[in-house]
Amino acid sequence: MRFVLDVNVLVSALLSKHGAPARLITQWLEGGFDLVVSEELLAELTRTLGYPRLRERVPEEDATEFVDLLRSAASIAKDRSKPPPVSADPDDDYLIALATTSASILVSGDRHLLALAPGLPIHSPAAALALLEP
Repeated sequence: MRFVLDVNVLVSALLSKHGAPARLITQWLEGGFDLVVSEELLAELTRTLGYPRLRERVPEEDATEFVDLLRSAASIAKDRSKPPPVSADPDDDYLIALATTSASILVSGDRHLLALAPGLPIHSPAAALALLEP
């Protein structure tokens, strides 16, 4: 099984070690699924983790180590230059394109993305965890 984790899921995993996003990261590190990222996703994550309100909760060193871990251990897929418009937020269309081209399930906490399911394989973090249970 392959997942693309939205930046909001990745950030949530860093902020709370006990929630579904953190459990997804643990599952990935234990080989439970293949995590797919792209340069655009990693750039958005780096930008987001640099925001002052997040910097107070996630030290720069931890943020850098996390992005480096994703870059070295996840599968890196190419971004589409102009993904087709699908989402209510055009800035998220690259995530849908990434999940589609890599045959992955998109995992997000964004309501506007979750509203696109069941037409697209998009799940909340809790629903994604349920897919991994035997």
